Amino acid sequence: DVYEELAPLLGRINRQHLEIKDQLRRLQRQRDEFEQITDSIKYARYIQTAILPQKELLEAYLKEYFVFYMPKDIVSGDFYWMYSTGDLQFIAACDCTGHGVPGAFMSIIGHNSLDKVVKEYGIIHPGEILDKLNEEVVKALKQRNEETINDGMDLALAVFDRRRYLLEFAGAFNPLYIVSDGQLSVYKGDRFPIGMSTQQEENTFINQLIDVKPGDMIYMCSDGYADQFGSNEVKKFKSGNIKKMLVAIHHLPVGEQHEIISRTI
Repeated sequence: DVYEELAPLLGRINRQHLEIKDQLRRLQRQRDEFEQITDSIKYARYIQTAILPQKELLEAYLKEYFVFYMPKDIVSGDFYWMYSTGDLQFIAACDCTGHGVPGAFMSIIGHNSLDKVVKEYGIIHPGEILDKLNEEVVKALKQRNEETINDGMDLALAVFDRRRYLLEFAGAFNPLYIVSDGQLSVYKGDRFPIGMSTQQEENTFINQLIDVKPGDMIYMCSDGYADQFGSNEVKKFKSGNIKKMLVAIHHLPVGEQHEIISRTI
């Protein structure tokens, strides 16, 4: 009869229905797990944000400044750091290995190591700070006996002596830009990172002395800027475009500079 003919078909439909329900349950579990992970990462963002210099501190020591900080992911491998003794102002822009969660873990190690080198050890010259910072990062990551090192960070570090109006700089790959009287000067960092293995430890970071005067604009950034895609171009926003942009905007109020960069990068 008709039932006997339809029975196999109804059986297949029922099995498919059960399979679909099972798949939906698995998808819901995966969604719940994903939301839990995302919530944890979002909470980690608050922890990471807490280590960044607060606005009140920046405004107390840097009368005219701006920070353009736009992480690619919820948490970031980029961070900025500041410390002041009164006469000396320490400022760093750092770019840690990796993006997202791995980079964020590295940023905590980098931040804490910078604090230790400057505040506890009392080292004040950028080149010496980076040498000691390298030791601390290698120690923290237990990289001493490895031949190839993939964890670490690039950074630009400047120390401004307010009394002598003298700027000292050292960099691990990342440069320092200064626009003075409409002319751009680029002070390049050394071509090796923080987090060097024992095979590279003979390298030391060069400490550069730079005379500055009122009105000069000083810029530091991670390679994230040069790696960004231009707003109206397919090509990456290369360092040459960054140089042109800094010369074009340096005379503007810092708020306007920030707005132009946020529209352009």
